[in-house]
Amino acid sequence: MLLTASYYFYMCWRIEYAVLLAASTLITYFTGLKMGQIPHRNGRLKYLAISLVLNLSILFTFKYFNFINDSIRPLFNQFNIFYDVPNLKVLLPIGISFYTFQALSYTIDVYRGEKQPERHLGIYALYVSFFPQLVAGPIERSTRLLPQFYKKYDFDYNRVTDGLRLMAWGFFKKVVVADRLAVIVNPIYANPHEYMGVHLLIATFFFAYQIYCDFSGYLDIAIGA
Repeated sequence: MLLTASYYFYMCWRIEYAVLLAASTLITYFTGLKMGQIPHRNGRLKYLAISLVLNLSILFTFKYFNFINDSIRPLFNQFNIFYDVPNLKVLLPIGISFYTFQALSYTIDVYRGEKQPERHLGIYALYVSFFPQLVAGPIERSTRLLPQFYKKYDFDYNRVTDGLRLMAWGFFKKVVVADRLAVIVNPIYANPHEYMGVHLLIATFFFAYQIYCDFSGYLDIAIGA
């Protein structure tokens, strides 16, 4: 249920990018299994390298390629070198840094012998895609999060209502406080030259509370969930 919910949550933004999430999951899952069959670190190194290269290549392509491409084009132009590599016309996959590094942290734990390979693909896929921290972190170590998926939990009314109350408080901070402050802050920050110093001071003061309530609200929602 949690795995289905996590993928549904991710695909609400962009269905096709779930393929990248699944690819990162499968790469690290199978390289982890291979490393688990080898007793010594030296023998595991090639599978660690495969996992690192493939995952970081995906991350680089989607997150950093256009930035680096735009950065080196002026450099080539300075030396009159023809450089016409086009930018990729893709949206940045949401949460790609978080789930990539979370998957790689598992690979490194297995390589070091700190974690036995997870053989249940569904449980491991949930570790990579767990929705409360999929798009904004924090990055969880496999030794901390994976064992929690094996614990049995019975319905606890007090625990559920405590979680819902914490989520409601998080939504209040995000939707009521942060988003209302953004209505004041964003126009001023978008055109600072059109405003006087007092307006800039007020916007900066409000922005401190806006950014705090954004992140604090997200955390309360995640912890409550």
